[in-house]
Amino acid sequence: MLHSMPLVTMIVAGLGLAFILGMIAHYLKLSPIVGYLLAGVMIGPTTPGYNADMKLAHELAEIGVILLMFGVGLHFSWQDLLKVKKIALPGAICQILIATLMGWGVAQLVGWSHGAGIIYGLSLSVASTVVLLRALEERDLLVTDRGRIAVGWLIVEDLAVVITLVVLPAIAKLGQGHSTSNASTSLFNQELIFSLGITFIELIAFVALMLLVGKRLIPWVLRVTEKTKSAELFRLCVLAIALGVAYGAAKLFGVSFALGAFFAGMILSESEFSHKAAEESLPLRDAFAVLFFVSMGMLLSPNILITEPLMVLATVLIIVLGKSIAAYVLVVAFRYPPAIALTISVSLAQIGEFSFILAELGVKLNIVSAQQQDIILAGAIISILLNPMLFNLLDRFIKKA
Repeated sequence: MLHSMPLVTMIVAGLGLAFILGMIAHYLKLSPIVGYLLAGVMIGPTTPGYNADMKLAHELAEIGVILLMFGVGLHFSWQDLLKVKKIALPGAICQILIATLMGWGVAQLVGWSHGAGIIYGLSLSVASTVVLLRALEERDLLVTDRGRIAVGWLIVEDLAVVITLVVLPAIAKLGQGHSTSNASTSLFNQELIFSLGITFIELIAFVALMLLVGKRLIPWVLRVTEKTKSAELFRLCVLAIALGVAYGAAKLFGVSFALGAFFAGMILSESEFSHKAAEESLPLRDAFAVLFFVSMGMLLSPNILITEPLMVLATVLIIVLGKSIAAYVLVVAFRYPPAIALTISVSLAQIGEFSFILAELGVKLNIVSAQQQDIILAGAIISILLNPMLFNLLDRFIKKA
């Protein structure tokens, strides 16, 4: 009977285990995300016992991505970015480039393709919004200079992911089967420019539609729904907007679900209903975020720790030391105090949902292998495990200073 209801079984098993392991992680002073990822590993195909349906897991993960990116868009603030643009913009861009180069360099040493190396490096360069915001909230740092710079830095990283989600599919289509002859290289360059041009035209058309129509239509629909005085209908309206815009963007304009959801959230964030929309959609966003992390855990093969220990170690070192040192040097170079530089460094010493989205996109585009994705996932889990410990060390250091 259970096998005739794979979706129900997977949701029950995933959420149940995620709750138990998330509680254990919480009492161990770790991020609950660690528990969610481990729950996915336990019901995944590489561990004994119940194995969830991977196809269903991917579809639930897509909904999770849509709601995660919708939430990012809802909390996206140009004003917050402009307040710290002098440090966050150049600092984040330089740190992304340095971390990507470090990842690409390590990938070249072990014989990965250039494409896999670039995605690997990009995945290691972007920190998790969920992990960072929770760490800052726990320490009441969001309204401090340290918190504002960290959040602004993260906004720039989010924008970098958005741009990558736009550009990568267009490049990947042309990269397959590419010859190295001069004639083929010239043809490839022409096709690449044409493909990128079409991609950006579709993106501009989507953005224009959202700004000209969505900016008026979405608040109007919410205003009409709000007049019903029904919290249930308002909540349903917000979710319909998030999912509907994401689906329409993918089907009509060829952009990703994630990008469509991000723009829907960003448009909604500028309306008078932004706070209410964020509050009403939060429970379902949290639930599907948990399922997203569970589904990512399902993709991880724990054997990667045995088969590729050096690559996993290199991945963790790039995340925890490499890009953190780069961030520290960059912040100090802008003449900020060591306390702020250390906070930014520790904040960035982890990766999460955006890295998973990039790695998963790389697998779908046949640029990244399942084993390479496992290395990124393993590095993410270990970095999320280590991050609270690093914040505790930071707290002690600042108290003594």
